[in-house]
Amino acid sequence: MTTLDSALRQFEATEANLVKLENLWTQIEQLLPSSPAFGGPPEYEKLCLAFRRVLPGLPAIDGFRITDCLHDYDEAGQMHFDAAEIGEIEAQVSVRSELERQGQELREYRSRLQAKRRELVRSRLVKLIDETDEVLAGLKSEVEGQVINATVTAPGWERLKGAVSEIDSLIGAGSRPTRWSDLQRHLSFGMVGDLSDILGLDWPVVKKSLTAQLYGQHDPVPVTAEDLGEIVAAKPTGPVTTRLDWQMLTDEDFEHLVFLLISEASGYENPEWLQKTHAPDRGRDLSVVRVEQDPLGSVRRYRTIIQCKHWLSRSVGQGDVADARSQMELWQPPRVDVLVIATTGRFTADAISLVEQHNQSDRALNIAMWPDSHLERLLAARPHLIGQFRLRQGT
Repeated sequence: MTTLDSALRQFEATEANLVKLENLWTQIEQLLPSSPAFGGPPEYEKLCLAFRRVLPGLPAIDGFRITDCLHDYDEAGQMHFDAAEIGEIEAQVSVRSELERQGQELREYRSRLQAKRRELVRSRLVKLIDETDEVLAGLKSEVEGQVINATVTAPGWERLKGAVSEIDSLIGAGSRPTRWSDLQRHLSFGMVGDLSDILGLDWPVVKKSLTAQLYGQHDPVPVTAEDLGEIVAAKPTGPVTTRLDWQMLTDEDFEHLVFLLISEASGYENPEWLQKTHAPDRGRDLSVVRVEQDPLGSVRRYRTIIQCKHWLSRSVGQGDVADARSQMELWQPPRVDVLVIATTGRFTADAISLVEQHNQSDRALNIAMWPDSHLERLLAARPHLIGQFRLRQGT
């Protein structure tokens, strides 16, 4: 079985070859004739030969390969000559597009490579973010009361440096988050004051940026149809499946789905990923602010924590609700106003009874239940998310 480390080595080698080709293409493009011309410089042919030597070093990505689109210099000059004879702007544009096609393929390959690399490192990056949260929480308690210029000697400090170093490797050629250099600097100094800056300034910003990079916003959703008009012309009939295939999701996918739901919904603001270190199921909490606008002008904001439980073989029981309720103390202050338990399964009768009794009491915390049926109603109005996560059964 291929390890993540050896897989990354393949991606790094591919990245190195791609950079070589991009640099060669930049030089080749500068030498391409922009008008009828013949007898190109010797450097042009050398660069083309070098390009063709490196090109086999790029493996296919889901079947896509870069083709050799380079043109002989005299051939390129003849293309400009023919376009000039035609005398139409369309002909000149067509020539320019053909001569630049190699660069277009290189850009497409880079886009595909970046998307595939994100997919490769996503699970490990999530685990490292969680580990960093856990280590920082432990370090905070260990150095409490120490002077700011004292050196951090707790074993967790080396774990923290190791996790950040591995995150740096997983990012690869991608852009670093804001405050990444500050985080690195504070890690190198290693004082209690530096830990304080990491906790309060560096890591919250870095973590938010890393989380946003886990999924490519512009990565396409696979579509098998070649022409949607042909589907309509076939006049398909029959009932529409309302049940969603929750088995298509991993735990991480389900958390991401719920995060997108609250990010896109009106009346919700400032969604964040949280790490619930002490949770029995090692699940992740989401935080969001629910905003209610009073018709007479006042605005109320409710701090909301959402627990995601991707449970297919069991229901959320009374004990699970009680545990979730008690864990809200971990996120205060400020006070948690609403606890949402979202699950791909259902709630037992005892759990529903406990939630109803709790909400009828005089406690400030309100508990909301989002079973699979509720999530299916929410997603029915958001078919793009059903498509993105391929939740429709039979697709």
